[in-house]
Amino acid sequence: MTESDLIAGMLREEGGFQKALRSILDDELGMTMNEFCQVSGISPSTMYKILEERREPNLRTIRQIVKAVRFLEAAEDSHFIAVIASTTVVENLPDKVTLESGLEINVREYPVSTVEDAIIAAVRAERDGAMGVVCAPIVAPTIERILSIPVSRVIPQSSVVLAIDRLRDVVRAVPGFFGCLIRPSSDKATSYITNRTA
Repeated sequence: MTESDLIAGMLREEGGFQKALRSILDDELGMTMNEFCQVSGISPSTMYKILEERREPNLRTIRQIVKAVRFLEAAEDSHFIAVIASTTVVENLPDKVTLESGLEINVREYPVSTVEDAIIAAVRAERDGAMGVVCAPIVAPTIERILSIPVSRVIPQSSVVLAIDRLRDVVRAVPGFFGCLIRPSSDKATSYITNRTA
């Protein structure tokens, strides 16, 4: 059984989706409901109600189930996380990362140079089968609205601090710069503004 069997079961008869899902979990994947919930992101109570036919799944839940089944049935080397960033950033990325569970996940680069390119790359990454997307904070809110896979924002705090330090050194060399000199006193550091050109 595959994801197409899930859809066919849903269309064929009342409760067909649930029967197909039970068959996939028990026979094909050999997973418990709780294990499947961890992969799919669906709460165990929701999954229990669906499998016991106490609740019909909504479209969003069906999509999550189908994506999880697709993910679990796919070959291991096809699992990947998409990194959407400028060319200089993606050049130095590792080919794979290892999750806490020991599962190795490929990293696939999607180099971009504009916000529009990043949005297009995100859609392409989801169509390519990405498990999730890593992108810049400026495009993440838009991408989160478009995609149905997880989106993680890059928070480049350390590189921003390094860039500020480099810029500070350059700006200090500029004639007329008013810098800030910190001089320790007995009880606290006091800041004095000094004219660097004097």
